[in-house]
Amino acid sequence: MGLIVLRTAIIFLALLVVMRLMGKRQIGEMQPFELVITLLIAELACIPMADTSIPLLYGAVSILTIFLLHQVMLVIDLKCKPFKTVLGGKPSVVINRNGIDITQLKKNDLDLSDLVESLRGAGYFSFDDVEYALYEANGNFSALPKTEKAQRTPSVPLIVIEEGKYDKTNLEKMHLDEAFFDGVLRKQNAGRKGVFVLTVDGGGKAYLQTYKERCRTFHIPLPEGAAW
Repeated sequence: MGLIVLRTAIIFLALLVVMRLMGKRQIGEMQPFELVITLLIAELACIPMADTSIPLLYGAVSILTIFLLHQVMLVIDLKCKPFKTVLGGKPSVVINRNGIDITQLKKNDLDLSDLVESLRGAGYFSFDDVEYALYEANGNFSALPKTEKAQRTPSVPLIVIEEGKYDKTNLEKMHLDEAFFDGVLRKQNAGRKGVFVLTVDGGGKAYLQTYKERCRTFHIPLPEGAAW
């Protein structure tokens, strides 16, 4: 038992030193290759701690090798810009002046609910609140607000249509039905199946984006009782 405690303490100290040498970026915002290295180090550290039949030196050498590989990759990442893109990826702009970039959203295996969650985390509740939004190479979300923001929305915009399908739960919250919004779409010369997203807030401000056109905002006169 005492041997296992001693081996664990040695591996712990070795890991502490290696992680400290890797710098603050390794501890904070990791690139994909750094995440892989961190996972490998954790796995390599567990083997000699749990199995006393494996020489402790094997674990230490493996961890040191991973550290040296990290340093090599870090130098390449800093010095070679093309390889940096291949190694760590590049930011993906998911909202621009034309609205939501559906291609970039799908390319990163994201859907509208992921984008809405990221927007809310950044302090925005409407797609129309931001000029640009992007996911960094490390997965962080960044948004640039519009210079001239519209007046404060009276309530959180709800998704009415997502990828050509009505959100029945949100329709119930609004006390409205599909027929009402079918009429709205006709006035906008848009078919339901061609709509990527339609949101409406409590004041009647609508955000519409189809698959083939840029986004547009307009006002819907809401019937009495349609408030949330």
